[in-house]
Amino acid sequence: MSILMTFALIIIALILVMLLISFWLPQMVPDSEKLSPFECGFDPLGTARLPFSLRFFLVAILFLLFDLEIALLLPLPWGIQLESPLLTFAWTFAVLTLLTLGLIYEWVQGGLEWAE
Repeated sequence: MSILMTFALIIIALILVMLLISFWLPQMVPDSEKLSPFECGFDPLGTARLPFSLRFFLVAILFLLFDLEIALLLPLPWGIQLESPLLTFAWTFAVLTLLTLGLIYEWVQGGLEWAE
């Protein structure tokens, strides 16, 4: 029981030391950089209506789509242990085919071209 109490006292002492250091360590002198608002690279004092390219949304949607594809395909190696692995592989092939056809369609339509 004394070892447990010793460990508890050491932990409490370390916590108190870290709390005291965290109050003394940071610089409490605000300068102009700390006081200025930060808005993801945009000028916060300018107009709020900046033109925004929809291609950023296209890239985000494509990323989410293929990220979802990877999440759906992760359990595939364990599909061999199912009663009907051919059915699992058929569904996987159908999903991959659909996504590949969608990617080819976007590519042919020029949706993936960044510069216009």
